Amino acid sequence: MGTSAGSPGAGELKRHLGVFDAVVIGLGAMIGAGIFAALAPAAAAAGSGLLLSLAVAAVVAYFNATSSARLAARYPQSGGTYVYGRERLGDFWGYLAGWGFVVGKTASCAAMALTVGAYVWPGRAHAVAVAAVVALTAVNYAGVRKSAWLTRGIVAVVLAVLAAVVTACLTGGTAESARLDIGADTTVGGVLRAAGLLFFAFAGYARIATLGEEVRDPARTIPRAIPLALGITLAVYAGVALAVLSVLGPDGLAGATAPLDEAVRAAGVPGLVPVVRTGAAVAALGSLLALILGVSRTTLAMARDRHLPHALAAVHPRFQVPHRAELAVGAVVAVLAATADLRGAIGFSSFGVLAYYAIANASAWTLTPAEGRPARIVPVVGMAGCLVLAFALPTASVLWGAVVLALGAAAYGLRKAATRR
Repeated sequence: MGTSAGSPGAGELKRHLGVFDAVVIGLGAMIGAGIFAALAPAAAAAGSGLLLSLAVAAVVAYFNATSSARLAARYPQSGGTYVYGRERLGDFWGYLAGWGFVVGKTASCAAMALTVGAYVWPGRAHAVAVAAVVALTAVNYAGVRKSAWLTRGIVAVVLAVLAAVVTACLTGGTAESARLDIGADTTVGGVLRAAGLLFFAFAGYARIATLGEEVRDPARTIPRAIPLALGITLAVYAGVALAVLSVLGPDGLAGATAPLDEAVRAAGVPGLVPVVRTGAAVAALGSLLALILGVSRTTLAMARDRHLPHALAAVHPRFQVPHRAELAVGAVVAVLAATADLRGAIGFSSFGVLAYYAIANASAWTLTPAEGRPARIVPVVGMAGCLVLAFALPTASVLWGAVVLALGAAAYGLRKAATRR
């Protein structure tokens, strides 16, 4: 009311980001989370079928990205699928999507922070993790444009390191194409389980959708940025996976605690190990930066609707960021990073995020042609893929994920009952 087109109103965020910045933020979330964290457990699940799992995860991610992009263009607000579910399916489904996203991604934030600590100073991993969370929360607090500039630098460093790893592996004389052959150890269940774990690595494109309120010309920018970021990430993952597998083989990769380190050693380039470790730490920082950014925006959206404390809906008058939500998310992540080892959170996070995208696909199904509905096969395959991969995850991940979603649903029901009374 009375606000110019280029200026945010009270409680609204400012639109700073173009296509390039949105793509970079998505890359920062995806490349850091996946290539250093998910390859080894995925290889343990899929064996020599790892590349098949990567393809399955990429296909499901593509359909999810297409549904998300159409919805984000229609609803360019902070919150992602929390907003889409609420607007298309009803308040409960939006809430459930937001709950799964916030809880799962908060665990992912702590896991990424601990990854930074493990590479930078293994003996003081928890302390370094907390310091990383505090520093990146401060960067996000200062404004999303500063976050985008920092993410540009991080992505450039990580891509350079990964290019060096691929070159070393493929030119070191120890790579063998026979190690890429699919053997008898590959099962359908193993391939799907690994695909579910690798989906964790692709889910970073959600950061672009959750920043819908801070993107210029969202109807044009978001549908372009999401598939671009996803396509670049797939190309990077495929190249690194091929190179590392050709040197270590599926068994060697499955047993590796630091697979890219071990791959360059096996390729006869041990001098590259410090560079790889630095790249891993920088990649995890980039992922953590983007994760905190996305979780705080979904927290903002849920707080606006009073599903979370309404005080978290405040937007800083100078920096135009949801500063209370960012501080709250940063505080929770710092506590988790200081007290727990959450490396096993990949499966838990994958379950929550796959549930989140199942709701996104169901929401996309309800769009009309005039609203930019994708082809019908897109949300159908996307939702089916999410459900299959979610329940193919390790049993503990499925159980814990289901319990957390059930607790969230119970909290919603109790709040509704209290409101009626």
